[in-house]
Amino acid sequence: MGTFSIEHAKTDVALDRIAALANEIWHEHFVPIIGLEQVNYMVGKFQSYPALKDQAKDGYEYYQIFSDGVFAGYMGIHPEENSVFLSKLYLHKDYRGQGLASQTTAFLKEMCRKRGWKKIWLTCNKNNENTLAVYHHLGFENVRSEVTDIGNGFVMDDYILELTVD
Repeated sequence: MGTFSIEHAKTDVALDRIAALANEIWHEHFVPIIGLEQVNYMVGKFQSYPALKDQAKDGYEYYQIFSDGVFAGYMGIHPEENSVFLSKLYLHKDYRGQGLASQTTAFLKEMCRKRGWKKIWLTCNKNNENTLAVYHHLGFENVRSEVTDIGNGFVMDDYILELTVD
């Protein structure tokens, strides 16, 4: 396991780097799960630079994840009253299975303790089996399922997962 670091992405340059990595990861990972047309739509709507900029204005915080100084992934969160929504946690395929998700979760749990959040919650596609297994390994539990209309004839068919922070 290499050196892990995480940096708050506060600049336009950082958000642009995240958007470029998001485009690569989504096309590599999600096309087999939801198809190219929905991937293209969702990247534009939720993961593109303009989308990230708008989300940041609405209180989302973005973080770049580094392994040995190399930009390996990103996380997006949205603080709530007593919890935090883990909107995005994506790692480049070359950096999966190296403990970065565990280290990022530990970072987020510490942030929760400092900010008084009692729970981390997220959504994950029901057919994203490898990622669901990672979240379960990290201690997240399925609490319900949800189908969300995201426009253009597409839906997100997700499990809602939660992790209580002690």
